[in-house]
Amino acid sequence: MARFLKPLPLLRRSFLSVPGSHPSAFDENLLRLLRNEISYLSDYLRPRPPPQRFGSFSIEDRPGEQWIRLRSKHGDEDVKVDVTMFDGAAPVPSAPIAEKVKALERGPRLHISLIVEVSRGEASDSVLELICSAWPDSLVVETLFPLHRKVAVFRPYFGRNFKNLEQEVRRQVISYLEERGVDDDLAEFLHEYMTNKDKVELLRWLRIVESYVLK
Repeated sequence: MARFLKPLPLLRRSFLSVPGSHPSAFDENLLRLLRNEISYLSDYLRPRPPPQRFGSFSIEDRPGEQWIRLRSKHGDEDVKVDVTMFDGAAPVPSAPIAEKVKALERGPRLHISLIVEVSRGEASDSVLELICSAWPDSLVVETLFPLHRKVAVFRPYFGRNFKNLEQEVRRQVISYLEERGVDDDLAEFLHEYMTNKDKVELLRWLRIVESYVLK
């Protein structure tokens, strides 16, 4: 796994520095570790300025958040896609040792969750919502269900698992999403985007911790 995806070990202060005093040996060691990580990210894994658009989608990305939002228009429809950062990985499949070694060398097959919402403006009562999985090279629909904004249901029926629907129904739903830009190309883009965002957020976090230790 790339270095920037590895979480830093949890570091806990064993005592507090007295305000106005010189940094303790613990503080100095922690600062050295933090600055080494900051320098490594800045010099060798420098984040790129994130794009603000992809295809018909505008991208909303707030600093410090673990998700982003994409918006677009398709005729009179509003398309909104909420996207997590990496939230899982596919297990290494059962295979001969040589194939397993190749899979490990390629690195983990990371997973991103998407919630796609299609509606006809804020005034519309009906919303079509889809939960999808974005893999590095493909987008998979997991669940499809209609929602009613003005009708609260305690335990709504979400329908069958998408994989259990008729093949033609699945094909039409996939075509429906592709027409609105939610497709394999978007999945590939989101993996690139989130890889970069992971570096951006980690660098931000390291600098915040560095600033705190310096106080």
